[in-house]
Amino acid sequence: MKSQNDKITFILNGEKVSYAGNPMDRLVDVLRENFEFTGVKEGCGEGECGACSVLLDGKNVPSCIIPVATVQNKEIYTVEGLREVKMFQILVNSFADAGAVQCGFCTPGMMISAYALLQSNNNPTDDEIREAISGNFCRCTGMNMIIEAIKLAVNRLGETE
Repeated sequence: MKSQNDKITFILNGEKVSYAGNPMDRLVDVLRENFEFTGVKEGCGEGECGACSVLLDGKNVPSCIIPVATVQNKEIYTVEGLREVKMFQILVNSFADAGAVQCGFCTPGMMISAYALLQSNNNPTDDEIREAISGNFCRCTGMNMIIEAIKLAVNRLGETE
């Protein structure tokens, strides 16, 4: 384990960064407070709600249960880091068009989960979509509109190929 004086270095949204704080600090707090990526939300603090989802080496993970020491030399993407990616833009537009956004608290985590799914499966079934977003909770919109938004994104991605 690193001592508090060692820097933890990782790639964050395509840029090499370092963190010199407590290695046991939660990744969600470091991302929000030290790097100002506030699209990463804390909902439950237990890795159950998906509001804090990030991509860690391409895998969708809850950042609220990850000590920052474990991301040494790894690659992290937050919702802010995906803004310029074509697939992500299609997701954003599809969520808006399908009415899958209300309060917006869960939306960044939902987008990360949907993006991770579509990176590995460009034509998921409804069950695969449900499974992919099963770690995310939405108290406003409900899951049906979110599932429809992801299906709309799948159709739009197919049109661009």
